[in-house]
Amino acid sequence: MNNQSMVTEFLLMIFSNDQDEQILYFVMFLCIYLIAIVGNFLIIATIALNHQLHTPMYFFLVNLSLTDIGYITTTIPKSMVASLTDNRLISFAGCVAQVYLLMSFAGSELALLTIMAYDRYVAICHPLQYRLIMNWDACAQMAAASWISTLIYSSIQASATFKLDFCGTNIIGQYFCDIPQLQKISCTDTKVNQILTFVTAIPVDLFCAVFIFASYGYIFSAVLRIPSVQGRYKAFSTCTPHLTVFSLFYTTAIFSYMRPKTLSSPTVDLISAVLYTVLPPVLNPIIYSFRNKDIQGAVWKIPKKIRSLLR
Repeated sequence: MNNQSMVTEFLLMIFSNDQDEQILYFVMFLCIYLIAIVGNFLIIATIALNHQLHTPMYFFLVNLSLTDIGYITTTIPKSMVASLTDNRLISFAGCVAQVYLLMSFAGSELALLTIMAYDRYVAICHPLQYRLIMNWDACAQMAAASWISTLIYSSIQASATFKLDFCGTNIIGQYFCDIPQLQKISCTDTKVNQILTFVTAIPVDLFCAVFIFASYGYIFSAVLRIPSVQGRYKAFSTCTPHLTVFSLFYTTAIFSYMRPKTLSSPTVDLISAVLYTVLPPVLNPIIYSFRNKDIQGAVWKIPKKIRSLLR
């Protein structure tokens, strides 16, 4: 890219200028990162080792956990290294990679949550046709489509962002390379980029949100018609973790990117970015573990499964 002749590296924001506080932030984010990694790998291992969980719902949950691992790994390790070494520099190529991966994982998360809502809709509203509609070929195609479409979208957004000229300051007002922050420091008119984001991102986000809420409208209507209390509880128990995870991801994303400028400041921007990039990967496995009895039961069986595999 021609931009490298002007700016070859960027300077990321750190959480504090005090060395002791930076070490404290390093330890805190290391703990958060390990919780996210261990929690999501535990979900993946639990589903992989339990044949009863080899169903479409848990297949998409494995994809979501893999996405969360990539999502948090894109930003937190670099921030931890910056806090520990007091080196805030990120190369131009590293910034490109971070933007591309972050958008890919965020887009994949939204796409998978939308597919998972459709899966719950078919399971509850059309149970007799569930195996026919949600067969393994269909599941693989939907998962592949979510990944491919987000990779293409991320390529478009990253290419448009890094075609901008960066000839002035190279200080990014965030702890990772973020498109809005990069647009702020660009010395090129960013109106075309903003229109591109508005035309591509907002309609897709709205479609996914409307689709998910419409699916749950039909789901709740069907669940309320179930005569037994136990049947209604079981149906709700399979839906509430997904709805909670979606609400967490969507509200933090909306607050990060759609809040009014009057609520924008360096501190608020930093906090909102942490909520958006850290909370979903950390809380998703916790929510599914606490709200899903099948996952809970399977987790307790893992030591027994491991012992049997080692024999």
